[in-house]
Amino acid sequence: MTQQMQAIEINEPGILTPAQRPVPQAKSGEVLIRVTASGVNRPDLLQRIGKYPPPPGITDIPGLEVSGEIVESLDPQWRPGDKVCALLSGGGYAEYVTAPAGQCLPVPSILSMPEAAALPETVFTVWNNVFVRGQLKPGETLLIHGGGSGIGTTAIQMAKAHGAKVFVTAGTDEKCRTCMNLGADRAVNYKTQDFVEEFSGIDVVLDMVGGDYIARNLKILNTDGRHVSIATMQSATAEIDLRQIMQKRIVLTGSTLRPRSVGEKTALATGIRNTVWPWVETGKLKPLIHATFPLADAQKAHDLLESGAIAGKIVLTV
Repeated sequence: MTQQMQAIEINEPGILTPAQRPVPQAKSGEVLIRVTASGVNRPDLLQRIGKYPPPPGITDIPGLEVSGEIVESLDPQWRPGDKVCALLSGGGYAEYVTAPAGQCLPVPSILSMPEAAALPETVFTVWNNVFVRGQLKPGETLLIHGGGSGIGTTAIQMAKAHGAKVFVTAGTDEKCRTCMNLGADRAVNYKTQDFVEEFSGIDVVLDMVGGDYIARNLKILNTDGRHVSIATMQSATAEIDLRQIMQKRIVLTGSTLRPRSVGEKTALATGIRNTVWPWVETGKLKPLIHATFPLADAQKAHDLLESGAIAGKIVLTV
């Protein structure tokens, strides 16, 4: 096998450029994947501009999810030739990447490799925050802010497959229609409507906005509601009325995924394989791909994602 590979580097001032890098070496408990496709996510944008550095010991090559073929396995659960998609802490924008064996999942039979590459980061995030931390139950109502995003379009389908009602906010009427087509029960354009006036009776909120959205979300949460924060696109600080939390017994929680241990991510993968993968295999969950770009055009992919003019995911093909 070749000792060098094409990869994408972050150069000053935050520009993605192709480069040659050594092929990484798998360690015990890991697999080496020949990458077919890599998902593009907002944390990649933050890493590119220096606001989301990789954890200690992780490559500076961006990319948090891939699909591909295992070429070397140092763990008995996988063999060379297995087609997998994998959650990564970095390194996905390259021809080869290593991944902990427990963070790999088999490519669903009904998906293409680019579609499979768009699953791990969003599915792990939604599973952890909506189902594990948010404890969404069938029959409850989930409010998703950013319904047209990769996270949002995935969360809509997962929640509906689970038997929940889904409300969303999105930034254009077209994105609202896309959310409705994916199964959302109601969709509000947050630029033209006040979601607090439009929605009520919310059991779980998946919030990636922060700022004044937190107080507004609390107003429409039910008693024993759960508020889950996963990003702070507006602001990382918020002013809230603690009496609402006490009176309605609201749970405020949230998480980040990248810094968590391999053991924690492996446990999430087990739950996903048991519950979510059957939804994929039966067509209840399918990633919405907005566009694909060759790996060398990673900067163009970032420019498109930053524009906000997309619904779903962008994928790089190798």
